[in-house]
Amino acid sequence: MKTCDNQRPDMFSKSVKSKRQLKNIQMDYDIKQKSIFNEMKDIGVIWVMDEAVKHGFYNGNPDWANLGQGEPETGEIKGGYPRIKEFSIEPGDNRYGPLNGLLDLRKAIAEYYNRLYRKCKASKYTFDNVSIAMGGRLALTRIFSILGSVRLGYKVPEYPAYEDMLNYHLGQIIPVCIPSKSVNNYAIHSDEFANAINKFELDVFLFSNPCNPSGHVINGEELNSYVKIAKEQNCSLIVDEVYSHFIYENRKPAYSPVSAAEFIDDVNSDPVLIVDGLTKSFRYPGWRLAWVLGPKDVIEDLGCAASGIDGGPSLPIQRAALQLFEPKHVDLESNALRELFSRKQNIILNSLRENGIICSVDANSTFYIWADISQLPTPLNNSNSFFKEALKHKVIIVPGHLFDIHPGRKKKNPEFSQFVRFSFGPEEENLKMGLQRITELIKSFK
Repeated sequence: MKTCDNQRPDMFSKSVKSKRQLKNIQMDYDIKQKSIFNEMKDIGVIWVMDEAVKHGFYNGNPDWANLGQGEPETGEIKGGYPRIKEFSIEPGDNRYGPLNGLLDLRKAIAEYYNRLYRKCKASKYTFDNVSIAMGGRLALTRIFSILGSVRLGYKVPEYPAYEDMLNYHLGQIIPVCIPSKSVNNYAIHSDEFANAINKFELDVFLFSNPCNPSGHVINGEELNSYVKIAKEQNCSLIVDEVYSHFIYENRKPAYSPVSAAEFIDDVNSDPVLIVDGLTKSFRYPGWRLAWVLGPKDVIEDLGCAASGIDGGPSLPIQRAALQLFEPKHVDLESNALRELFSRKQNIILNSLRENGIICSVDANSTFYIWADISQLPTPLNNSNSFFKEALKHKVIIVPGHLFDIHPGRKKKNPEFSQFVRFSFGPEEENLKMGLQRITELIKSFK
C-alpha cells in the first residue's frame, strides 16, 4: 500500500529521540497545556472555609462554631412563617423558562416592593421592572456585562466577591476606590458622595446597603439624598440590598426593612438598580434565587444578557418561591427575623466588648460585627493570627483584610489587618459556644 509522502516517511525515517529529549518535549507540552487557563484562587469566606476544612470542619459539625458564616440560620424560628419542606413540579416546569424569570414571580416581587415602599407613589413597579437570576452573584454578573465603558466607584471594606466579578470586566469597567473614613464606619456621607462623583468622574456607584461587613446601613433622608444625587448627576446606583430585612435601632428590632425603592420617583427613569434575593432576608440561601429591580429598558437588556450567560432561572424553584411573597408570609418572617437577630446581636456585642474587642457603634444591620482587634494581646491583634488561633479552638472568623477589595490591582499592603468580621448567623446555642471559646482564647494570651 502506498503511503502519503508527507506523513509516514517523516514519522519513521528519523532516529528515536533520547529519553531526555522526550522528557523535555513532554514538559513543554505540559506547560503549554497549563498556560491556556488562568490560575484561580478562592476568595473571602470560601478561602476561610477551605482553611477550616483542613482542621476538620464540615458543614453541620456540632463541635465547631462558624462565626464566619455568610448565611443566616435556616430552620424554624419563633413567630416566623413555617419553613417550606416540599413543593410540586408541574409538567411545564421541565421545559426552558423565560430568560428574565417566571411572569407570576416577577409580578409578585413588583407588588412586594409597591406594598412595602411605594404605597403613596404614582409610579409603581410592574413585572417589566424585575429580572430574576439564580443567585446574587449571577444577577450582578448580568449587570456588569451590560455596562458600557464606565468608571465604577466603590468603597472599602466591601463584599469580597465584587472584586472577582469586576475583574472579569476590566476591559470595559474602570473600578475606582472612593476613600472613606473609619469615624463614619467607612460609610460615605451623602455630601461626600456628591463630591466624589465629580472628583472621580463616576458613571456608576456600587455598594452593599446594609453593608457587608461593617453593618452600617444608609437609610431615611440619607438614602433619599443618595438617590437624588445619583439622578441629578447622572450617576447610576447599583444597590446590593440582600440584608435589607436585618435592621435594628438602638439594639432593638427595627420596625421595617430598608430599600432605596422607597425614594425612587420614576421606576423607569431613575438610574437605580436594586439587587436582592431569598438568600439572606428570606433565609433560603440554598435556593440560589435573586432578582434585579430597575428601569424597564435595563431589565430587557438583562434578559438579553441572560441568553448568553446562564439561560434563565429554574422554573420549579421560582414557582415554589411564589408563596414566600404572600404579604402575611413576608411580614411574619421579616418581623420574627429581626426579633431573633436583634437578640443575638446583643449577645455577641456584649461578649466581644467584654473581651476588649472594639465593635462599631452603629452596627445597625446585617448579622455581622465589624470588630477592631488592635487592643488584644499579640499575636491576636493581627487578623490572620487571630483566625489561625481561633481554628485551633474550632471557631471560624473572617480576617478583615479580605474585605479590602481592589479589582485589577494586586494588594501589597492590604488594609484592615487589625479587623475581624464576626457573624451571628448561627443558631443561638452555637453562637454562645463560639463566643465562650473566643473568651478562652483571649484569656490564654493574657
